[in-house]
Amino acid sequence: MKKSDHTGGSARLDVEGSGNGVVTLRVAGDLTNATVPELWTQAEAALSGDTKRTVVVEAAGVKRIDGAGMAWLLKVGCRATCAGGQVDIRGLAPEYLKLLERFDLTEYRAVQPLVRQAVPVPEQVGRVTAHLWDDFQTHIGFVGELTESLVRALLNPRSIRWRDLFLAAERTGADAVPIVALICCLVGLVLAFQSGMAMRPYGAEIYVANLVTIAMLRELGPLMTAIILSGRSGAAYAAELGTMKVNDEVAALTTMGLNPVPFLTVPRVLGMVVTIPFLTMMGNITGILGGALMFLTLDYPMAAYFKQVLSAAEPRHLLSGLVKSVFFGLTISGVGCMRGLQTARGSSAVGLSATRAVVTAILLIVILDAIFGTLFYFLGF
Repeated sequence: MKKSDHTGGSARLDVEGSGNGVVTLRVAGDLTNATVPELWTQAEAALSGDTKRTVVVEAAGVKRIDGAGMAWLLKVGCRATCAGGQVDIRGLAPEYLKLLERFDLTEYRAVQPLVRQAVPVPEQVGRVTAHLWDDFQTHIGFVGELTESLVRALLNPRSIRWRDLFLAAERTGADAVPIVALICCLVGLVLAFQSGMAMRPYGAEIYVANLVTIAMLRELGPLMTAIILSGRSGAAYAAELGTMKVNDEVAALTTMGLNPVPFLTVPRVLGMVVTIPFLTMMGNITGILGGALMFLTLDYPMAAYFKQVLSAAEPRHLLSGLVKSVFFGLTISGVGCMRGLQTARGSSAVGLSATRAVVTAILLIVILDAIFGTLFYFLGF
């Protein structure tokens, strides 16, 4: 049954329909930038509604197609598949058909605006749980692969890319000295001020030195250093490897037979693990010195402050903080490299990987700190 007969410049579109849900679009002439706008208006009117149907495009009479014409054919096909139907393009010249087959309607359909629908709470909880479980499995797999690569590297030091290791150590350690020193100094100063004001009514200001020393050595020194490196070096690792992933450099390494984990990850992990204990030590010292600046306002001599510091700075406090820092460094560098290697395509993928690296690293650092605190308590360490 003939429904309409239109002309669009040098192109002609006939729309025919049948009672069995099949719509036929007969197009002839030139599908070019000059004719496509009117043809699309006519096709849109013929395909309006969300009815599931089969759209047949008879293109035997098409003489010439440019980019706009190819986009028109893709748009018609996407409109049909979005409504749950099918599209069948017949009679198209082989050279144009070969070009059209390079495009996948499922990918083209993915960029179409979708109407968001409310998701039930149980379904949303299930999706989040499944995502967290998949992410947990990915973490476990990466930890195993990284552990194997580290063991092999330590057993065969010649396989380590020392130049990259020293570069990672410089960027993670030496370049981070100013910010770590400043933050830890301010933390020690604020901690001394708050504790000094709380102890003043009881005449116990002298013990501010003990509190600052133990807190910096056991908790705040390694914790603040780790958080700073998470936002600084962990995000940098994720962004660097993510950019390599987007630019297909990681794929090129795989093509050449090089495993990205030992080749890219091991030098960065070892570089951070080597430098983070020294940064933690420096953070401890600057935090204690920051407390000394506050102690000057309490009318006590500096000799009394440092005497209390030496009496409180037991080796077990220092060792517990350094042990934590090593595991914090492994966590930060490992998570940063893992998120970088997980980077997907797209303009925002690298930024998303860096954000996920920082969030995941800080979460794991806090969990590890709680585990070590409980373990050291029961061990009396």
